[in-house]
Amino acid sequence: MAELSGLADDRALLGRTSTAERVADILRSRIAEGYFPPGTRLSEDSIGAALGVSRNTLREAFRLLTHERLLVHELNRGVFVRVLTVEDVEDIYRTRTLVECAVVRGLGEPPYAVDGLATAVANGRRAAREEEWTGVSTANIHFHRELVALAGSARTDELMRSVFAELRLAFHVVDDPRRLHEPYLARNREILQTLQKGDRDGAERLLAGYLDDSLRGLVAVYGRRVADGARGTG
Repeated sequence: MAELSGLADDRALLGRTSTAERVADILRSRIAEGYFPPGTRLSEDSIGAALGVSRNTLREAFRLLTHERLLVHELNRGVFVRVLTVEDVEDIYRTRTLVECAVVRGLGEPPYAVDGLATAVANGRRAAREEEWTGVSTANIHFHRELVALAGSARTDELMRSVFAELRLAFHVVDDPRRLHEPYLARNREILQTLQKGDRDGAERLLAGYLDDSLRGLVAVYGRRVADGARGTG
């Protein structure tokens, strides 16, 4: 598998204190980046050899990622990268709306520390100019992670890290990432500018509308792709 050659390069990240959590971090990142697309079977032997870790360590990492709903274990078949349902996508957006809008609502008095948001907006626009639509998607996720980080809550950051990783599983199934992600470049910038002006309420309204529109657009595309896949395997 071509992706395993890149995975072997990650062995240095483990150092001498190799743990299942660090292996899970590596695999989570690789899944989010699309190296292991939804539906991929993960080979214990190949991945263990690439990372230089024991079978038990790798199985514990798989267990952690299964708990995060990124992997699924199928009896007598192995471990696979999860394929989300439309209902999963809808639930992800319910969680996003609850958390992200609450973060903006609770910001307190301006000025707000939006440097991270500004960097994500700049990175997204640069990726769009280069027509790197996967990069636009990554910058978009970073924008929303930075937005959540404004709450200053490690627990909220950890919760949403898993939610955003799940969201990337849906993005990897979409066959036209430009159409999906490009419209939100301007909307991210508008939210940023509204927060820079100190208008917390206005930013929350923009964000709520953004998430509602994003859900509708993704469900329409994702549902069609999942249905096509089901017909193709029928």
